[in-house]
Amino acid sequence: MGRYIVKRLLYMIAVFLLLTFLLYSLYQLMPGNRAFTDAKTDAAAYKGQLPPDELENKFQELYLKYQRQYGTDTKNLVTLYLRWWGIAPFYDGKCNGIFQGNFGFSYEYNQPVTEMIWPFMRNSMIIGAITQVAVLAVTIPLGIRCAYKKGSRFDRGAQFVSLIGFSTPSFITYIVFIVFFCSILKWFPVSGMKTAGTNFTGWEAIWDTIKHVTLPVICLVFSSLASVTRVARASMIDALSLDCVRTARAKGLSEKVVVYSHAWRNALIPMVAIIVGGFFGIVSGAMILEQFFGFKGLGLLFLNAVRQSDYDLVMFLQVIYTFLGLFSNLVIDLCYGLVDPRVRISK
Repeated sequence: MGRYIVKRLLYMIAVFLLLTFLLYSLYQLMPGNRAFTDAKTDAAAYKGQLPPDELENKFQELYLKYQRQYGTDTKNLVTLYLRWWGIAPFYDGKCNGIFQGNFGFSYEYNQPVTEMIWPFMRNSMIIGAITQVAVLAVTIPLGIRCAYKKGSRFDRGAQFVSLIGFSTPSFITYIVFIVFFCSILKWFPVSGMKTAGTNFTGWEAIWDTIKHVTLPVICLVFSSLASVTRVARASMIDALSLDCVRTARAKGLSEKVVVYSHAWRNALIPMVAIIVGGFFGIVSGAMILEQFFGFKGLGLLFLNAVRQSDYDLVMFLQVIYTFLGLFSNLVIDLCYGLVDPRVRISK
């Protein structure tokens, strides 16, 4: 087990470096130059005070100064990438990258990315965690019951409802739910994480957050209901036809023990990727939902950063997503070995 984990970690590091290099190279090709923009802004202050030739020379001087400050005074992509990590030195001989705690600066928010990202991540994690728990709490029992009652009215009805959720675009679902629950019934607020203009504390703040979070969670659960339920149902149907389940029934075990002890253990194998991947996907946020409900989450933050060409922030978010994607694959593989003893993960 330990040897396997070490090998996978080395593999993850190699893939992580390759992916971050490709992403960094891509963003270097994007329009936008911090050094040029800052030099242009500073040079504008000398307009009218210097002749055109001297103004141009001043701009070039400022441009070179900011290039050296930001470490972009070279076109060598490998050197730029190593400076971003904090391995290669800048013009002054000092390193100032990730290894030194510098993950970049957001010009849109005028602060280091590590200082401004936590409130957005917290909001995404609140919505994502509640949604994932609700999805699993609803879909797994529903999938098991549909499989056990295969072909019944309950099964057909559940499949019909889940198919509606699967085939309806998410933005249509959000619009319908907002109109019905917010405009007509007035049960929930339309947007935000808290009531505007309030300063609630304690239980009042918690209750206010619950009211704002409930409808987005309902929307996400409805949208995820179909895919997860159908996977759980199909897995359970296959598990109920296994020889070990027939043997358990032949021994006279109760149906509850047969279903939840023998069949569900085998049905859990295809569900591992959905369950584990869903929890790691919590941090990524939901762009469309966050736009509709006005949540300041990572999905909306990423979209705004791309629109504003805030590439330091975009790159930092991409690094988080890349790491979580690779790490979740490792956890999924380890969980396969725990769920199914036939899966050997020691080699």
